[in-house]
Amino acid sequence: MMSSSYLAPLWVSLRTVLTATVITFFLGILIARGMVRWPGKINSVLDSLFTLPMVLPPTVVGYGLLLLFGVKGPIGKFLALFGSKVVFTWWGTVIAAVVVAFPLMYMTARGAFEQVDTNVEDAARTLGASEWRVFWTITLPLAWPGVVAGTVLALARSLGEFGATIMLAGNVAGKTTTIPVAIYTAILTGDDQKALILSLIVLGFSISALGFIGYWKRRGKGTRGLQTEQG
Repeated sequence: MMSSSYLAPLWVSLRTVLTATVITFFLGILIARGMVRWPGKINSVLDSLFTLPMVLPPTVVGYGLLLLFGVKGPIGKFLALFGSKVVFTWWGTVIAAVVVAFPLMYMTARGAFEQVDTNVEDAARTLGASEWRVFWTITLPLAWPGVVAGTVLALARSLGEFGATIMLAGNVAGKTTTIPVAIYTAILTGDDQKALILSLIVLGFSISALGFIGYWKRRGKGTRGLQTEQG
């Protein structure tokens, strides 16, 4: 049986990853759909902004979050009015995970929405379907393989997040110590066995996630090929 030193970071990571993935899922779909549905001159600027965390060093992302959520930051000051804070709390791990995972969800979902045949959507509109119904019954089902792939990638990225997390949430045992943070701490303290076991857990999950995405893509191609033959 694993000791609490193993279970605690596993539990923190599980809560963080699941919460961050749910937030990223809906936020990514909403923004990706909006960018595709209503293109404009400002979209290129927004697109760069949404994908920026993917190319910035995680520590820079974490520092930026500190500037926003710290005691002197605009959001931090606002939260302080209600006696709340984000820095060195579990919600800090969630926010860090959402920020770094969002670009993967956004880019994958946007690519999936751009592949949807607009003629099918327009046909539904001419038959009286509302935009809400068109999205849930036509757009999303057609883009679903890409959305699922983006969700899995975002989940895996959330699990592996370290730099922004330790900058914003720190390393509070049992509260903000995620698996990557626990691995870093174990290496610093010379606990090679713990670092190895936790690393293998992350490695196994990452391989499983990539394998699932590969299977999903092959399954999607097979389904489209079958529909083409029947058509």
